[in-house]
Order: sequence, then C-alpha cells, then structure tokens
Amino acid sequence: MPRALLSVSDKRGLVEFARGLADLGWELISTGGTAKALSSAGLTVVPIDRVTGFPEMMDGRVKTLHPAVHGGLLARRDHPEDLEALRSHGFGLIDLVTVNLYPFRQTVAKPGVALAEAIENIDIGGPSMLRSAAKNHEAVCVVVDPDDYPRVLEALRGGGVSAELRRELATKVFRHTAGYDAAIGAYLGGAAGETFPPQLTLTLERRQALRYGENPQQGAAFYVSGEGGAMADLRQLGGKELSFNNLLDVDATLLALSPFGAQTACVIIKHTTPCGLALGATAAEAYQRALATDPVSAFGSVVGFTCEVDAAAAEATKGLFVEVMVAPRFSEDAVRVLQARKNLRIVAVQPGSDAGTLDFKRVRGGFLAQQRFHHDPDESGWRVVSKRQPTAQEMDDLRFAWAAVMSVKSNAILLAKGGQAIGIGAGQMSRVDSSMLAVHKARAAGLDPMGCALASDAFFPFRDGVDEAAKAGVTAIIQPGGSVRDADAIAAADEHGLAMVFTGHRQFRH
Repeated sequence: MPRALLSVSDKRGLVEFARGLADLGWELISTGGTAKALSSAGLTVVPIDRVTGFPEMMDGRVKTLHPAVHGGLLARRDHPEDLEALRSHGFGLIDLVTVNLYPFRQTVAKPGVALAEAIENIDIGGPSMLRSAAKNHEAVCVVVDPDDYPRVLEALRGGGVSAELRRELATKVFRHTAGYDAAIGAYLGGAAGETFPPQLTLTLERRQALRYGENPQQGAAFYVSGEGGAMADLRQLGGKELSFNNLLDVDATLLALSPFGAQTACVIIKHTTPCGLALGATAAEAYQRALATDPVSAFGSVVGFTCEVDAAAAEATKGLFVEVMVAPRFSEDAVRVLQARKNLRIVAVQPGSDAGTLDFKRVRGGFLAQQRFHHDPDESGWRVVSKRQPTAQEMDDLRFAWAAVMSVKSNAILLAKGGQAIGIGAGQMSRVDSSMLAVHKARAAGLDPMGCALASDAFFPFRDGVDEAAKAGVTAIIQPGGSVRDADAIAAADEHGLAMVFTGHRQFRH
C-alpha cells in the first residue's frame, strides 16, 4: 500500500486531496492539527508517532525529524542496500509528501509581533521533509502548493505521476524553501538593524507572463515580491492585458501621486514621467487641470488619481486616448462608463507603504541597491536665501511644485501655479535646457508662466537656469542648494527680485 505523509499549515483543499488519496488506496500519515482535521472529516489517519515509535516533544518542535520519516523519503528504490536498511530498522517507504510551512511571513507582517513569536513560526521539520522528498523526486511525489492537488490526483488516477510533473513539483519545493529561508534571514537581519546585509537574497513570484518587454523582440514577465502591497495587489477591472510598459507607467503613477494622498490630485504619466499634474476640488477638475499642462503629450498616457474615480471623472476623460486609468477605487457608474472603452485598462490599486524596503537598479553583472526614496514634506530645514521673502501664495505654489517635481526625471524643472503644474522640463542633459523646455511647454499649452513658482529637483550648477526662469516671469524658486556656485544663483535671484528657498535635500531621479 503506498503511503502519503500530510502535514500542512494551509488546510485549503486538504480534506478533498486526502480523500482522493484514500479512495485510491493510499495510507495517510499525519501530524498534529492536520491529523485532527482529517480525522474530523472521517478519514483514517496513522499518527506520526506510530510511524517513528517516538512521541512528539518540546511542544511539537520535534516530531518528524526521525530516520523513519527521512529514511522512508530518501531511500532509493533501485538501491537494494537502501531498502534493506529500511527493513532492518522496521521502517517503510513514504511515496508522497504534502507539506506547507508555518506562516512565518504572515506572522512577522503583524504589527508589533514579538521576536519570540516570530522564532516559534520558523519551521524546521517541514522544510526538512520537503527537501528530502524533493531530492528523491524520482521516487517520491512532493506537493508544497495546494493549487497542485487537483492535477496530482488526476495523474494518480490516470496511472501515476509523470517524471516531468515530479521534477516540476520538486523544483517548486526548492524555490519555495529558498524563499522561506530568505524571509527569515531578512526578518532577523532587520531586527538586528541591517539595511544592506552582506548577502542579499531576492525571492519573486511570477504573477503574469507578458506579451513582450519594452520592444516586441524582448520576452518579459511580471514578478512580485513577498512584501506584497501596491503593484503586487493591483486589480484590473477592464480592458486589454497590461503590458510591460503599462506596468512601468502604473508604478510611476503611484510614485507621482504619493505626496498628495490626502488631497484630490490627478497625474498624467508618459514614459514614466509626469506630463501633467494638478489638484482639484473633484477628480474631474483635477484631471482637466492636469490635462491642461500638456494636452499633446497626454495622448496614449496613463492617468492616475489619489481618490475614487466617479462617473463625472470617467466622462471627463472620454476625449483623450488613455492606455491605463489608475485609482484606489472606481464607482460602479464609472466602471460602466470606462468599460465601454475596450482598449482602456482600468486598474484599481492602493498606493501601499514601502517604507523600509530597498530600491534596486539592474546593472550588468549585479544590482545597485538603495533605500527607497520618499518625498519628505518636513519644512524645518527649509530656508529663504534671497533678499525677498516669498508671499503666502508663492509658498503654497512652492510646496506644490516641490512635491510634484519629485517624480520628474532629472534634470527636472517644474513650473506651478495654484495647485497646477503648468510646464515641465525633464530628462535634459543641462538644467538650463530643462528650464527653457518647461517654459516652452507652458506657453505651447496656452498657460502663462508669469507669476509662477519653479521647482528644481537638484541644485542649479550655474545661474543661467535662474536667468531663464526670471525672463519667463517666474517669481519664486525652490531648490535643494548645495552647489559650489550657490552664491551665483542667489545673486541672480536677487538681481531679478525673485524669492528663493533652499530645502537642503535633493530629489534626483537618474
């Protein structure tokens, strides 16, 4: 009689799977809560201590770490010496293992979890059984994912689990246990205050195969981290499949909106940088003001909101070809309006918190890692460096501009007035070019830069950017400061009667 060992924390589909095995004539061995769940369902179960001849001890810490278990899993069926060793000790073969592990990630994700509780949720016996079974997968079928129960039963009913499926399941086991160990290492390292550990293990789950990458000749897929939140939890409510570039732009949308979470804001993203951003009394008004920043570039964009999209906002976007619309929520009426546009991808996603996580950039042969950037609204380090103090209105415009320029690719210059970006210069090799481009964009959209505020994500290396801004009618500038030529920039501001504020830190996006 073939024997199966079942010991799971996630009991999804357990009873149905075990009943299927029993109907096929399998003997069921089990432990603790799993054995109770199966017995309560009317299934006959052999308790693990009857197999090992040794009782569970230390509150269940030691129960499956025994030669009767690991010998039964590791014995090579084509090695007579292995089989004789089992027989001589009175042990039997184990032909199938179903194990999933203590919920370590879920435990440490709870607010205020104690270290002692986290330690008790480090599974030892489970990974050991999985690895033993996976090593000997030519003879033992190992199942770590409840989603695989149906196809394993189907294979058994059809005459047996193929070598290909056994290898696939074993591969999943080793990836799963590697991710489990990585989560433990990350937690313990974090508890010890590590930010950049000497070894860094990334475990990612493939969420979606993509049609192609940035270009049609590049294959691509979407992977999510075990941290969850934000992009990992997005829900698509309508439209075509999200593409590689769509997903990049959705992430850029969440970044751009992050400083405005408590306000009604809309951003329009093109090629991962904003081409429009504005506040409004309603979602529809915020959209219309964001669109006014650069209506030409907005064609084929991603449009994002900090608030629920209602029917009025959905109707307001009808005149523009939009690739993706992003918001934390959509009203039922808005979904009906938007779903009529078959090519529009509708994505509901909560911004989520990624505090304490690392940001990575791929380089050839490795990764660069840095602490993830967050816009800091704290003004305690700000100082007015010009002779003229900014007016109250100018200060409001400077605050908005400083928050908005954060998501623009450098060299970044953003002009703002009344809670609206009116001109954006991005991605230029010199800052004066970005200043000129921002002014050009404002005028091309029919917006007057006279009396507006300007934000620069990094310092002005020369005074020419300030001169260009003053020529266009800018009256107040906010920038980090820190250049060896800061005095030149301040002198230029004073010559033109501009107010200038230094924040003391930059918001550079390379």
